[in-house]
Amino acid sequence: MLPVPKGRAGAEFLKLTFAVRTMAGEPTVSLPELRSLLASGGARLFDVRSREEAAAGTIPGALNIPVSELESALQMEPAAFKALYSTEKPKLEENLIFFCQMGKRGLQATQLAQRLGYKEARNYEGAYREWLQKEG
Repeated sequence: MLPVPKGRAGAEFLKLTFAVRTMAGEPTVSLPELRSLLASGGARLFDVRSREEAAAGTIPGALNIPVSELESALQMEPAAFKALYSTEKPKLEENLIFFCQMGKRGLQATQLAQRLGYKEARNYEGAYREWLQKEG
């Protein structure tokens, strides 16, 4: 893995990395897309950071399921999911948006959900870091 440069060069490197991922077919959502989906109720949002990170701040409406728990959560029976997370288990055909602090865990969560049959799973490419800078 390449080391990420510091400062402005690092920011440009990360932008290029996300652009390459998107061109390679990685399913992502930009901030304007996320705003639109949230406003219309067209997607469910999942914060895959730790409980401690999410408790310090999250995107409004997000359900916190740490990435370490996600596989078992998405494989639960609907009643067990609802009992544990106080909401309905996502359906395979729903639009699911995953995010973390910087993007890596969100991408891992997206790939995991897709492997489990959630074909409309996507990663919010800007992650909580961008949300906090632009919306927080």
